[in-house]
Amino acid sequence: MSLQLLLDSADPITWQTWFATGLFAGITTNPSLLRRANQPCKLDHLKLLALKAEQIGYRELHLQAWGNDANELAECGTALAQLTTPGLTVQIKLPITQTGSQAARTLIAAEIPVTFTACYEAPQVLIAAALGAKYIAPYLGRINDQGRDGYSELVAMQRALDGVGSSCKLLVASLRHSNDLSYLAAEGINTFTISPVLAAELFDVEATLKAAEAFEKDARLN
Repeated sequence: MSLQLLLDSADPITWQTWFATGLFAGITTNPSLLRRANQPCKLDHLKLLALKAEQIGYRELHLQAWGNDANELAECGTALAQLTTPGLTVQIKLPITQTGSQAARTLIAAEIPVTFTACYEAPQVLIAAALGAKYIAPYLGRINDQGRDGYSELVAMQRALDGVGSSCKLLVASLRHSNDLSYLAAEGINTFTISPVLAAELFDVEATLKAAEAFEKDARLN
């Protein structure tokens, strides 16, 4: 099993900062993250962001398509996919709805990689498997917010994908705690998108920080 971490952010300055750690192979965004980062959700601007992501060194950029119907979603997804560069693959995000499924069918037939989003129920992963999507993104924290056991739900999703021999991967989103990563990794789930806040939490271990400080102090005294 190979762990893959993606950074859930639309801020290029944050992309640069976290790429230096070596943790992240790609970036996930959506219109809400773009708005919070004051980045226009416009095709010409997204092209600039894709070029920036490639320049930094990322290999994947997940961009959300938008549209009022399946045709508009597919047209938007096709245009976004054309932002792919030699060093960066643009993955098209679509909601796991009937409309999103119709758009995904068109994109996948054109060999455009699709990431389904807003997954809350285990049977939804079978839609992604049937269509041949590359990823489906369940929202762990939001499932827990509904009063359900998000861990159990995601393990059931992974077992369903394994059971049908699907190559579609869970891309776990809406993680709230660093322990979410280790618990799900132990269950064989290996692809996650995490916020910069959660990424910082991975390194914020008081005993480790104190040990590193002591090593530096001793090195200077020797």
